[in-house]
Amino acid sequence: QVSLLIAFICVRSSPWISQSAYRYFEVVTICNLIMILAFYLVHLFRLYRVLTCISWPLSELLHYLIGTLLLLIASIVAASKSYSQSELVAASIFGFVATFLCLASVWLSYKISCVTQSTGECW
Repeated sequence: QVSLLIAFICVRSSPWISQSAYRYFEVVTICNLIMILAFYLVHLFRLYRVLTCISWPLSELLHYLIGTLLLLIASIVAASKSYSQSELVAASIFGFVATFLCLASVWLSYKISCVTQSTGECW
């Protein structure tokens, strides 16, 4: 979340050259931040026990997959349109860092939810 927030702040604090590329970057980072916060609150308040009609591990896995793909595209576009402005270069670097962290989260989410449940081992 911190790397997404830093990337968003870097884009907001710079004068834009290409409006549409950085609007897309802003939208993707803010949407990912909001969804990560929503899943965090669901786990914090244990709402997954109340709302049993939703498969929370599957929805979290799909969110991270889609969010990671969109963030990778936004980071590539931001890096190609940065024109050596330090704020935009920093935003694209933090976008790539956030992409890597989201990819790690996808792997951990898959490993915890799918592999652990399929083996059926209980300690």
